[in-house]
Amino acid sequence: MGRVLAIDYGGKRTGLAVTDPLQIIATGLQTIETGKLLAFLKEYVKKEDVELVLIGMPTNWDDSDTHATGAVRKFIELFKKQLPATPIQEVDERYTSRLASQAISQMGLKKKRREQKGLIDEVAATIMLQEYLQSKS
Repeated sequence: MGRVLAIDYGGKRTGLAVTDPLQIIATGLQTIETGKLLAFLKEYVKKEDVELVLIGMPTNWDDSDTHATGAVRKFIELFKKQLPATPIQEVDERYTSRLASQAISQMGLKKKRREQKGLIDEVAATIMLQEYLQSKS
């Protein structure tokens, strides 16, 4: 059994989360500049056994596209071309950033750490991944 990696794709920054090899626990991996994402994923997949990549698909409540949907679709196309052996699956990401902000404020972190924008992206990816794991069990 391999890891599942979750991506909260953003225009500037992208949050990443990953499971343990047994796919029991979702943990924030890091936040990375979006321009460096594909290179990072290529290296990560070489080192780790990644069974599946989840990517948050931004949609409105009526399932119409948001301003970010096109960029995510373009990334998925690039990913499939450059990492064809690694399956990628879209997941609903509605409300994950809001839930991440709420979770961060409840963690009791110092203000400076709470204000790091990348933390929200990483926690949002972790929430997506945790929801996926819960849906499987």
